[in-house]
Amino acid sequence: MKKIGITGQAGFVGNHLYTTLSLDETVTLVPFERSYFNNQTALEKFTAECDTIVHLAAMNRHEDANVIYETNLKLVNSLINACKSQNVNPHIIFSSSSQEDRDNLYGQSKKEGKQKFIAWASETNSKFTSLTIPNVFGPFGKPNYNSVVATFAHKVARGEEPNIIEDGEVGLIYINELVAIFIDAIKEKKSGDKIDTTSSEIRIVPTSKNKVSRILELLTTFKDDYMGNGIFPNLEDPFEKALFNTFRCYIPEEHYPVKFTKHTDPRGSFVEIARTQTSGQFSFSTTVAGITRGNHFHTRKAERFAVISGKALIQLRKIGTNEVIDYYLDGNEPAYVDMPIWYTHNIKNIGDEELITLFWINEPYNPEDADTYFEDV
Repeated sequence: MKKIGITGQAGFVGNHLYTTLSLDETVTLVPFERSYFNNQTALEKFTAECDTIVHLAAMNRHEDANVIYETNLKLVNSLINACKSQNVNPHIIFSSSSQEDRDNLYGQSKKEGKQKFIAWASETNSKFTSLTIPNVFGPFGKPNYNSVVATFAHKVARGEEPNIIEDGEVGLIYINELVAIFIDAIKEKKSGDKIDTTSSEIRIVPTSKNKVSRILELLTTFKDDYMGNGIFPNLEDPFEKALFNTFRCYIPEEHYPVKFTKHTDPRGSFVEIARTQTSGQFSFSTTVAGITRGNHFHTRKAERFAVISGKALIQLRKIGTNEVIDYYLDGNEPAYVDMPIWYTHNIKNIGDEELITLFWINEPYNPEDADTYFEDV
């Protein structure tokens, strides 16, 4: 089994890459901690254990650009020196940036760091791959730090008004697409038309281009239709689906459970469970008292749990964290909770009567590509 280590595994890209690789039974992940760069012994032990090292650790924000430049080159030098000290030559995959083409110290640190790795690889007959990455977006990005999408999604979901400073066109790649390219590089596979390859240097091509105002328009529509009225948008366009799944991860926890509007007359009651502008699969389950269903998560699917009879506890936990979110629902006041991607979730009958739950998911179940990973909440 190939042993893979990721410097910067706690960062935005690193966390997504680490959690995705953790689903792959053909690899072994070697844990990395930020403190290793201040502990030569720990760093050397880490490098000696790895067949492949994905070097993502870097500084990209600081009031003094010289600190960014010096820090990033120091990280590169430390990693090279650790490899030399242990006389090991892992395949190093370096995360560069499109900023390396611009006249700034961050871009310069990336360009010079890449050159240092190329020189080390040539000197030691080691394998080196550089991935030049465009702007990245996806769930769990840090607002005001990782991307304009993270900033706008966070603000819009909380009813704040984002400001557009310059309405230019932004080339973007979704984090799931980027992670797939990293994994192809790790396994030394081709990545189709998403890359431009020159020997060991790979320039990743943005998979979508949109004006900033268009991104804000879509996010605002999600806020009005989805958060305001429970309507799922059209999820056929890959970028809009990715943006929607990103947006959902910024919805405040207290938004759920959402109570349905119940229409009652002498005949009985009527409740609309889900209104969608896309395709999907409706289903229902009955659950006897004390039984728990679920304990799995999805990486791309949108899903709604609607309790219409009985009492339920719905629990969610973000993969890689310990905090459990509890939602209590009662069929006397029908309500729903939607499941964000990368959150393992379950539903338990906590009442004395049979629990009836309706489900909607945007993809019919396909056993060949289920996008369902089991992990207890």
